[in-house]
Amino acid sequence: MSIHYYAPKTLAEAISLLSEHAPQCMILAGGTDLVPKLKNDAAAPRALVYIGALGLSYIRQEGSRLAIGAAATWSMLTASSLVSSCAPVLAETAGMPATSSPGIKNAATVGGNLATASPAADLATPLLVLDADVCIQSVRGARTVALRKFFTGPGETVLQPDELICEVSIPHCLGISVFEKIGRRKAMSISVVNTAVRVALEDGCCRDVRIALGSVAPVPLRCPLAEEMLIGRKPDRELFKACGAAALRASSPIDDAAATAWYRRTAGAALVARALGKAAGLPDTPEK
Repeated sequence: MSIHYYAPKTLAEAISLLSEHAPQCMILAGGTDLVPKLKNDAAAPRALVYIGALGLSYIRQEGSRLAIGAAATWSMLTASSLVSSCAPVLAETAGMPATSSPGIKNAATVGGNLATASPAADLATPLLVLDADVCIQSVRGARTVALRKFFTGPGETVLQPDELICEVSIPHCLGISVFEKIGRRKAMSISVVNTAVRVALEDGCCRDVRIALGSVAPVPLRCPLAEEMLIGRKPDRELFKACGAAALRASSPIDDAAATAWYRRTAGAALVARALGKAAGLPDTPEK
């Protein structure tokens, strides 16, 4: 079967092509996920729309928000002084050897990582704790979706076949954010479990908290009940352990080739507690 390839120069042209060829059309950006699927016959679109020439590879400040174009690469996140100052957890996550290889990071895009909707997507959890929004375009117009409402299942999102992610928008967030992951090896590994947290302190107590988990449910998820446990309370290791356990109670991990559900729950709870301790500035080892 032949595949028609299009390389539009404008956003208007791109969304027109998507409208014309949906639902048998797929978007090509960095290709790190799509190209292997095409080679293995795991995807069979009638048309490919390449979005690399649309000017979506930007990172800029827009008022009080950080705007990241959907075609911005992981390497751009790592190199950006704006990301390092406004959302350092994104730069740190994108730069970790554990998340991917340099070659993949030079090609993989922010929008692609979200649109693929892997439960283990490493950028999803940091963006969740940063209260990110996803900006979407189609011939019908633009709409904005909170990332916490974007994922609907493994490989599934609220995106319609004729819609394109154009931007990820992040508000100014208080506090310190931390990302942690466990994989089957220390570099270039899919997450067995990952977490991101954000903790803002005021007068020695937790004022604002976000906790997100990856690879322990059908979608990357926020843990609001666990977050509420910490509001108004002083950082404490035992409290954080209890919070980690509560966060994993909201999950639904499975047994697979990478790990058992039991391991994901146990390791995930410890990972959340460790990340909270780092975000709250607790010492590496408990005081005796």
